[in-house]
Formats: sequence, structure tokens, C-alpha cells
Amino acid sequence: MNQKLDFIYTYPTLFPGILIKRYKRFLADIELSSGEIITAHCANTGPMLGLCTPGSRVMVSKSDNPKRKLAYTWELIEVKDNEPTWVGVNTALPNRIIKLALEKRLFSSLGEYREIKPEVVYGKEKKSRVDFRLTGGEKTIYLEVKNTTWIDKRLALFPDTVTERGQKHLRELIEVVKGGDRAVCLFFINRADCDKFAPGERADPVYAKLLWEAVNKGVEILPCRFEVTPEGVRYLGLAAIEN
Repeated sequence: MNQKLDFIYTYPTLFPGILIKRYKRFLADIELSSGEIITAHCANTGPMLGLCTPGSRVMVSKSDNPKRKLAYTWELIEVKDNEPTWVGVNTALPNRIIKLALEKRLFSSLGEYREIKPEVVYGKEKKSRVDFRLTGGEKTIYLEVKNTTWIDKRLALFPDTVTERGQKHLRELIEVVKGGDRAVCLFFINRADCDKFAPGERADPVYAKLLWEAVNKGVEILPCRFEVTPEGVRYLGLAAIEN
């Protein structure tokens, strides 16, 4: 059986290399296996705790767009926190992958829906955007996606830094439930070596408190595990939630 059939997302051709350093948040110097040293775009604004160790194996993609300042994008890094594991570092990908998963109806707890609409304006003052709005079922579902890569042993944690934006999203989702619709916060665990999830209280205690408040008020959380490889991304199911 071709395991590629299990991939939700298949990577384009990736090029292996070794991380030299990440700097200025959006840049990473990488030595390719050919010996060429390139500067790749790092599409990740967070601290990337545990994901920037010089000497680590990485994978980059290459764009043919001549208008791009940097042709290469940093996609993956291999870490050895537990067993050697590839971790996705391109934060532009999770929403694309979740859209594909929603189209395939992979998350049974969401129930029935017909239409998937991304980037919908919502909230009390209509100044927020939710990642996806699902309609056509018993209730409209507002779904927010959070990329998750920070871990403690086999416990995935979000966030890895103070996130006022994330706090705002939780408050907005609470209001969604009050209004009679469903609200879901989906944590995209971008590595296969974790089987549990909890809020990152050490990084942002306000967010952690708000998350449990949101759960108590009816916001649903889906900590979704993904296996990431240089070939593609596979859904592994839900992680256990730790209080």
C-alpha cells in the first residue's frame, strides 16, 4: 500500500541542509548538502523554542518566482527531544493543511457542515478574523487554528510566548458560544512525538487561565497530532488533554 495516500499534504521537492543560525526572526542561514550556504525565509514569528539549534538537519523548499527576494523557505527541522523527529516550522502551512482536512471531514467531532469559509470577520466589534467558519450543520462553527511546536517531554504546549492576540481570540470564541454558535480552538501539533496537550502556562499564564475559562464556558478544544516528514503531513488523531 502506498503510504502517500495517507498524506493530507504532500511537500514539493525539498532540499536537505544543516542549520547555521536563525536571526532577525525571518532569516535562517543554512548549508545545503551541496555545500552551498543560502539564506532562507523563516515564516515563523515566534521564538521557536527548541527549534533553532545550530547543526540540526533541516529541509527547505525553493520557489521559482523571480520576484521573491529569498528563493528558499525553511520548512522542517529535525529535533531529538524524544526520538529523532521532524517538526514543521513554516507557519503558513497549518491553515492550508487544516482546510484540506476539513474538506476530507477528518475531524468527526465537528459533525456535519457543508460550507468552509476561511478568514471570516467576526467578534463584538467586527475587528477579528476567525480562521474558518463552517456552516450548513446544526450550528455554525467558528474554528481558530494555533500552530503548536513547544514541548515538555511528550507534552505539547501552546503558546510558547505571551500572545495578546491569542488571548483576544479566546475572548471572541467565548462570545461566539454565548451567541448560540459553536466555537472550536484547534491546536495543530506540528510534530509526531507528543501524545498530550496543555496550555503553556509558563510562557503565558493569562492565556492558560483564559483557555480553561473558555472550555468551562463551552469552547471546544481539539489538540490535533500530525506526523511531519520530508514527504508530507499525516493526521494521527487527537492528543490527550492535561489539566
